[in-house]
Amino acid sequence: MSTGREPAGADRPPRRASRGEPALEVRDVVAGYVPEADILRGVSLRVREREIVTVLGPNGAGKSTLIKAIAGLVPVRSGSIRLFGESLLAVPAHRMVSHGLAYVPQTGNVFARLSVRENLEIGAGAHRASGGFRDDLDRVYELFPRLAERRRQAAGTLSGGERQMVAVARALMSRPRVLMLDEPSAGLSPLLVAILFAKVREVRELGLTILVVEQNARAALAVSDRGYVLAEGREQIEGGAGDLLADPEVGALYLGARRALA
Repeated sequence: MSTGREPAGADRPPRRASRGEPALEVRDVVAGYVPEADILRGVSLRVREREIVTVLGPNGAGKSTLIKAIAGLVPVRSGSIRLFGESLLAVPAHRMVSHGLAYVPQTGNVFARLSVRENLEIGAGAHRASGGFRDDLDRVYELFPRLAERRRQAAGTLSGGERQMVAVARALMSRPRVLMLDEPSAGLSPLLVAILFAKVREVRELGLTILVVEQNARAALAVSDRGYVLAEGREQIEGGAGDLLADPEVGALYLGARRALA
């Protein structure tokens, strides 16, 4: 997920967030797929460095549109999106990775005919020719041992959970600073959902900042620091993960019933 800026991991040390500055900041963003049909109507959020933040909301709230707008895949008509203080609005989607932003879409997120290893090589991009590629590969295999076992297997023949692991691992191979996941638990069994979100927490320990858009509120908030609830294209509630789980208003917005999620 160009201004000529060097990719993250180049010889120049990457810029870090200054004191009080968020790693990712979205402010008053209005966006939509076609003119005069805005889905986001002034959304704002902040993700601090090394935080896991989850965006929740009912179907049609604009969750996936938000994460796609950040990734440069949906036109932004007004507002600002900044990564470590630098605007992303003029950065095309295919250059986001060079700015340290990796996006894992909900569907179509693996190259089905290619092997697991080949998918990971594609994720590495220019880093493959630089030092550290083998270390990166070992790191993702350690994080996802199943992928090491399946490294020669075509990604399209894997289970849904394994394909999601490939997608996340391929994103990590680009050495991102901020990782965005769109509905990572979609279609997975409860056991695989638990495993996946445990891995998300492990990924954060590698030093990453993570933004998750998710329908499974309980599973996502269980590993998150904070969350936002969207409704009708606007952020309605922001709070700590535990507070959101216990908030009856969140239950009303998210489930359509006046009850808490916990």
